[in-house]
Amino acid sequence: MKKRTSNKPTDVLSSFAGSLLPSLHDYARTLFPASTTHSNPYFSSAASSPANPDLRTGHRFDSFAPMRTSIRHHPKWYVDGKDYMWAVSCALENAKHTIWIMDWWLSPELHLRRPASKWTFPGDPPGGRYRLDNMLAAAAARGVEVKIIVYKEVEAALTLNSHYTKKALEARHPNIAVMRHPDHVPDATNTVSDIYKEMKDGYKLGDFLRGLYGMKDGKVLFWAHHEKMVLVDAGWGEGQEKGFMGGLDLCFGRWDTNEHPLADVREDVESEIFLGQDYNNARVMDFHTVEIWSQNKLDRTKSSRMGWSDVALSIQGPILKDMARHFIQRWNFIYDEKYRIRFTGGERYKKLPELSDAGHPMVKKKLHGIKENVKVKVGNYSHAGYGGYGDHGQHGQEPSQYQYHGAVDPYSQYGDGDDEGLGDRDGVRCQLLRSASKWSHGTRETEHSICNAYIETILKAQHFIYIENQFFITATSPEQSPILNLIGAAIVERIMRAYTSGQRFKIIIVIPAVPGFAGDLQDDGSLGTRAIMEFQYRSIIRDRGYSIIEQLEKKGIPRDMIWSYIRFFNLRNYDRINYTSRVEKAEKEGGVAFDQARQDYEKRETGVGYGPYSSGRGNEHARYAAHQSKAPSMADRWASVARCAMLGGDDIREIPWYGAPEKEIEAFVSEELYIHSKLLIADDRTVICGSANLNDRSQLGDHDSEIAIIIEDPTPLPSMMAGHHYVASHFAATLRRQIFRKHLGLIPAQDLDDIRDENMQPSPVPNVYDFDSEEDRLVADPLSEEFTNLWDQIARTNTECFRRVFRPVPDDTIRNWKQYDEWWGSVFTVPKSSKIEVKKSCGGGGGVPPGKEGEKQEAPPEPQAEEMWGHVVRRNFSPDPVQAAREVKQVLAHIRGHLVECPLYFLEEEDIAKEGVGLNAFTETVYT
Repeated sequence: MKKRTSNKPTDVLSSFAGSLLPSLHDYARTLFPASTTHSNPYFSSAASSPANPDLRTGHRFDSFAPMRTSIRHHPKWYVDGKDYMWAVSCALENAKHTIWIMDWWLSPELHLRRPASKWTFPGDPPGGRYRLDNMLAAAAARGVEVKIIVYKEVEAALTLNSHYTKKALEARHPNIAVMRHPDHVPDATNTVSDIYKEMKDGYKLGDFLRGLYGMKDGKVLFWAHHEKMVLVDAGWGEGQEKGFMGGLDLCFGRWDTNEHPLADVREDVESEIFLGQDYNNARVMDFHTVEIWSQNKLDRTKSSRMGWSDVALSIQGPILKDMARHFIQRWNFIYDEKYRIRFTGGERYKKLPELSDAGHPMVKKKLHGIKENVKVKVGNYSHAGYGGYGDHGQHGQEPSQYQYHGAVDPYSQYGDGDDEGLGDRDGVRCQLLRSASKWSHGTRETEHSICNAYIETILKAQHFIYIENQFFITATSPEQSPILNLIGAAIVERIMRAYTSGQRFKIIIVIPAVPGFAGDLQDDGSLGTRAIMEFQYRSIIRDRGYSIIEQLEKKGIPRDMIWSYIRFFNLRNYDRINYTSRVEKAEKEGGVAFDQARQDYEKRETGVGYGPYSSGRGNEHARYAAHQSKAPSMADRWASVARCAMLGGDDIREIPWYGAPEKEIEAFVSEELYIHSKLLIADDRTVICGSANLNDRSQLGDHDSEIAIIIEDPTPLPSMMAGHHYVASHFAATLRRQIFRKHLGLIPAQDLDDIRDENMQPSPVPNVYDFDSEEDRLVADPLSEEFTNLWDQIARTNTECFRRVFRPVPDDTIRNWKQYDEWWGSVFTVPKSSKIEVKKSCGGGGGVPPGKEGEKQEAPPEPQAEEMWGHVVRRNFSPDPVQAAREVKQVLAHIRGHLVECPLYFLEEEDIAKEGVGLNAFTETVYT
């Protein structure tokens, strides 16, 4: 039979793509240079396009919003997801009128309080009342109007499934409306079809190339809505309105504690913390079929999760007016562009009145359109909404003690400061910033007030800057194409001023070691990861003389002295997978794998999303549990040993192991601690926090849409700076100190049983911080010699320990791909020769090798890597596995916190991301 050939456009696209030559890319780069509507008032050589002028508002940083001053702002920080999501759950539980959410990704089945089994009560819907979809459905049933805007992803590139998010939430109640945007991204088939059609009509080469790489009408179509914002009862003025923003989406993979456990295997599966796909490691594999959220292809008995380090905040007061205005503008823009045509009636997607009119009672009624007394459906369960515990308090106690603990707003009698620079004289100064343009917000002008604020804050900093961000891609000159934002130029200028004047000044920058995408860095599929890394190295240390370090050297600072002005760091941690003898015994006797039993439990007890569920014959959890010891688990206390690196944590050498002694060495795992924060702190006085990464996508204004806030708290905090007495800001200084102490292991690991920690509550309950501790003193002065030595020593020690035990990459000892193969590939990847031999033994095409006639032949075993990803490199230790485990623990005992050095010389002899079909003049702006 003749083999059918595919006529799919994607095959034609691949064929064409493979034939593109470097000369074509050079032509493309000349024809279509990197461009933006963004210009920068601080560096006049960067000009905007007349067709899309920059926004000029007269407000500071040319923001759409004025600076607002009020003692009612009560800004409150959250370091990591546990406390933030608890606070959000408090606000959602007490919402009376509206809940407005903007997210890049929103997971309906996200548990905001954990472990989920502890926070599920009789009469609750599947998953418990504190699962996000159940909280929103309950609020809607109380008459609260819930409106959500999520990014409509490029399905070929991302697995967010925003369609499922919309479908799952809107099915719960008519008071819930979800908008997805943008709609204009074509899939591969449509792109190629459009190219063919246009070519017939006289398509020009430039148009052809634009279409191939997802461009239309001079605009790249792969930008995203990236804001993370929650507003509760905004504009109602009843003292309970609250806003949340920062780096944390309400989605899988974000909830975490400050010790960042990498393991969650428990003999009692009902006590697990990370349910379903919430146990994720983006470096190993991406999320998948998220609509079947309880199915997880990542086996937690073998692979670690990836820790998530992030910063967010809650706030009250007049700044919420600007947050609400941003939401209303976006909602109405999407309605006009998309829903006005598709929907001719109904209340669900209606436009919202401008906030300037929202104070009138009649307008409020029109604005919120509350549907009272409509029951919410949860499978076969229905009720009229549940706020708080209802009749099911925790063990008969009153529910109020689990919310605000009687906290009240002591400033409710004060009015708002509505005008720029006015209001309460001694209040907190806050200003909302954003990246917004025609495609994302319907504005004629491009707003890049976040970038303006970054640059001005850096240039005006007097002593010290701390930057913690998911990316670091920036230019020092308009000539550093394709990178366009000039935050790097501000960094160079500020350091040069300090060097020239002999001033002590320092910038500390903490970024991820590797972007959070799956795969071996050498794989073809890792081009995007390598491209981002290349642009980061070009920004920092090597780019034809334009990088920050090269510019500082050109201007006369010796390389060795540069590190006293600016240093880069990463984060990493370790854990031990709790695969005990009791788990192994229950698996064997029950005939079911632990992971199947766990998934079956989650499906039956916590509820599963839309879509089919089938991975076994059923009753996996019951069969597993029937063969499990009924005695309380001693081992589950050590389901994670991540707290060993924190203040007061146990010595890893003394922690018992409840599995087979020879298997403990296999249980240790390590992974980078993924930094997702978008944070700048200057002089312990000014904070910029929001959703914006430090790259072109977030900063230029006409690429990804973003939201951020700049906070200047006048509350004085006596402190030290460079050995001298110094008055810091309470909000900025406590946030910076908390983060530094976490990175250095100078705070205790968080206790999930402690529900009275005031840091878990929303604003106005203030942050609690232990100023009198020795650990606080160590980090109080970021320019002191004592702090610098401590910070550098811990980073260096941790780096050496991780290198000895796990051989993580990137690493400064690896300068080329040959060294990469010898150091990492030889241990963690299947040798290429093994793959070839297996293929030959299977007759060249895989499958079962040929044998004698009528004889059944077994296929040879699949070749295996020497070690699994992230596990101990056992060749570095004793051949006796029990002794090897002792040796590993001896090394790990020296690790404190999570701070490690950033390897700036990794692959410096290589072109990390070679130019080709995936990286060229058209696609490079996607990575910058």
